[in-house]
Amino acid sequence: MIIRKDALVKAANFCAYQERTQAEVREKLQKLGVDGDEADEIIVYLIEENYLNEGRFAKIFAGSKFRVKHWGRTKILYELKARKLSEHSIREGLAEIDDEDYIETLRTLIEKKKRELRSEKQPLVLKQKLARYAISKGFEGDLVWDIINKPEK
Repeated sequence: MIIRKDALVKAANFCAYQERTQAEVREKLQKLGVDGDEADEIIVYLIEENYLNEGRFAKIFAGSKFRVKHWGRTKILYELKARKLSEHSIREGLAEIDDEDYIETLRTLIEKKKRELRSEKQPLVLKQKLARYAISKGFEGDLVWDIINKPEK
């Protein structure tokens, strides 16, 4: 059994290293043998001292997954829900993604994939492969098809 002060220090260090969710901190505390009211008190302290902020986590997570991994909003949304974030925090995170950047990133992804699939001779099959790829990255189907079906300049 770990002493409360030690658990608090370990939890604070855990949060200081990188942004965390309440669920991740609670899981860490359980591994340290701290749960129930004591875990709740530690989490409240971490929130009050700004070690733990789910809105900030959601913004950083959504922004980095979009910019680095080129994930779409749908995939980011499901991942944030899987991490047990509140709807408010999820909305905050998704708001980090600029609409113009989003569409431009999708266009770039589709163009890059189109170059990779240049050996595909059937236009319909090519479009289906492009759509399947973009949708698997988490982009909305309607938006994907709008861009794929838009005549090239």
